[in-house]
Amino acid sequence: MSLINLRNLGVFLSAPLFENLNLSLGKTDRIGLVAANGTGKSTLLRVIAGEAEPTHGDITTMRGLKTALVSQDVPDGLMQLTFYEAVLSALDSEQADSESWRVDIVLHDLQVPEDLWQRPLRNLSGGWQRVALLARAWVGDPDVLLMDEPTNHLDLNRIGVLQNWLSIVARGTPMIVASHDRAFLDTVTTRTLFLRREQPVLFDLPYSSARQSLAEQDSATARRFENELAKANQLRRKAAKLKNIGTNSGSDLLLNKTKQLKERAQKIEDAARPAEAQRSAGKIRLDTSTAHAKALVTIAEGGVGLPNGHSLFRLPRLWINPGDRVVVLGANGAGKSRLLSQVISSLQEDLDSIRVALSAIPGVSDQSLSQLDTFKTPLHAVTHSSNVGDQRARALLAEAGLHIDLQERPMTVLSGGQRSRLAMLLLRLKKPNLYILDEPTNHLDIDGQEALEHELLRKETTALLVSHDRTFVRNVGSRFWLVEDKKLHEVETPEAFFEKQLG
Repeated sequence: MSLINLRNLGVFLSAPLFENLNLSLGKTDRIGLVAANGTGKSTLLRVIAGEAEPTHGDITTMRGLKTALVSQDVPDGLMQLTFYEAVLSALDSEQADSESWRVDIVLHDLQVPEDLWQRPLRNLSGGWQRVALLARAWVGDPDVLLMDEPTNHLDLNRIGVLQNWLSIVARGTPMIVASHDRAFLDTVTTRTLFLRREQPVLFDLPYSSARQSLAEQDSATARRFENELAKANQLRRKAAKLKNIGTNSGSDLLLNKTKQLKERAQKIEDAARPAEAQRSAGKIRLDTSTAHAKALVTIAEGGVGLPNGHSLFRLPRLWINPGDRVVVLGANGAGKSRLLSQVISSLQEDLDSIRVALSAIPGVSDQSLSQLDTFKTPLHAVTHSSNVGDQRARALLAEAGLHIDLQERPMTVLSGGQRSRLAMLLLRLKKPNLYILDEPTNHLDIDGQEALEHELLRKETTALLVSHDRTFVRNVGSRFWLVEDKKLHEVETPEAFFEKQLG
């Protein structure tokens, strides 16, 4: 029995987001929602939750159905509340008075440490704020769970907790989840909806298998389209030949046959449909300079610590050579980002334990993309980070997905995905030979993640990386440094670390 039915659903804002969407959600369904940034995933979830109206089409739900939406952003009104109060406020006043025990159960099930319960949300990390939104959705005992990028800002341990929670506590609850985390989608979903503008496509498969099936379907559609066009062209050539003969001979029969052939060709062309191209939020490209040093980074035995002198972990003797793509692994708070900070600091000053070659040209991007904070607009960022002129800067921004209406707007209006693409564009213009990237896939859609992977895998690209994205780490990393038990050591693969963190 279907809980929710969507029929010929479409949403138009300033431009069409999607149309012709038909979908049924059953009691055992767990649907992954996949599309590029800005193409309607969040809007669709809001429409299903009843928080927005479709432009056309129908939504029918089972009588009395309760849906809960876990959105990406915390409403401003919740920020001053404590974690506990924010979850409790999701209940109506009568339930809040008599059934506050629901909050305790939910927070224990989601493994929220009790010392966080009475802390204001504004003082917590983005990951814990995301957990609070999930707890608010779940405390009301929904029939259907809608989740918008639930793994954003979560470290691997928290992703593992979420995966286990979905498979145990929430195992009987159908859901639709929009996510760019490919490994997460493969783990928690059974069906995949690719939200395309003209014709969304649904497969009864988790993400990776569905992606392969989509590629095969698109390839078959493209071949059919080419064959149909070839058939129409052949008919048109035959019609042209008959027309010439009919005109010269004065044969009305041949001229009528010519008309029939042209009509057949037109019908074939009208019926032929190319495979719908997946919309992109913008291209990601990196340019790399040649490295002339044997080792771009040399690490001596020593330690990594905080500015106050507190030691985080010990370093062995290590090198980063041209072409190495080193991923630093470790639990949250182990000091991974601090290691990257010390490598960056060594570019300006000599450190006892870390030295960077004089020929190194660094390209740095941190988790919060703070390198963008000094710029007023995207256009200002490009023209003041390179020697390209105004016209070329505008073309580069458009290619990266920041079109003319955004190029001179304040940086604050950019979405996370747009900021990420702008950051990658600024890196490209530097032509570095040493990329230092902390969580570079944050806010990037799957198309952007794969483009970044492709660019980093190009010959002689050297990188020092921190990432919680398992698929990205597996695809990009050539060496793996693990911070564990206050020591850093090199490991063959990340798999044992992933397994331990995910529980």
